[in-house]
Amino acid sequence: MKGVARREVRRVAEGVLQAPAEDDVVAEEPLEIRVQGETLAITMRTPGADRELAVGFLFAEGVISSRDDVGRVSHCGRPDQEGYGNTIDVVPGPGVSLDIDRLSATRRGTLTTSACGVCGRRSVDDVIARCAPLPVARGAIAPATILNAVDGLRSRQPNFARTGGIHGAAMHDAEGSVLSAFEDIGRHNAVDKVVGALLLSGRIPGLDPALLVVSGRASYEVVQKASAARVPVVASVSAASSLAVDLA
Repeated sequence: MKGVARREVRRVAEGVLQAPAEDDVVAEEPLEIRVQGETLAITMRTPGADRELAVGFLFAEGVISSRDDVGRVSHCGRPDQEGYGNTIDVVPGPGVSLDIDRLSATRRGTLTTSACGVCGRRSVDDVIARCAPLPVARGAIAPATILNAVDGLRSRQPNFARTGGIHGAAMHDAEGSVLSAFEDIGRHNAVDKVVGALLLSGRIPGLDPALLVVSGRASYEVVQKASAARVPVVASVSAASSLAVDLA
């Protein structure tokens, strides 16, 4: 299964070290994201849905704003080359000029780890620059819909069931229907994949209203990405951080 690797491990059972045996672990590899051949960022991610990840990342960063901004998205190199699949290039759509200079002063060429989607930023102000207040009608998404979406996230995480080491994110409409769902070792990457898939299908921008559900905690970076996508409601399996609450 994509996103899962086999590695030799040794377990401890009832205080006794067991013999080596193979087990499923989540895959983690770097992805270099380029725009027209120029490197903008490197993120540690679980391979799979790289196209959606790159587009979602660029959308959250304000480099692209709609499906029309995106032309070709493809991996660089040849399949027979070592490391193929770990570099992806985004080419703008016809007549589109992407503003990649806005990224150069904040994080161009920096490494984003699987644990932190805002690491590599040079200014906190850069992170909140696109977080404008979102109008949302009270009661637009029923509490029961939110609870059901959180409870149902695990069923959309097949790789978590196998490895116990991967995050998940899912976007729902106001009635609770799943619009997009992905897994990744980085929670922020899973959100980028969800948003990128919806942007490529023309659903973002324009979701009104929508609910983003994430595994683990609701962190600052998750709320920031939801805000950039104009998604007014974020729910998580675990608790929210102080900065996530403040930003919301």
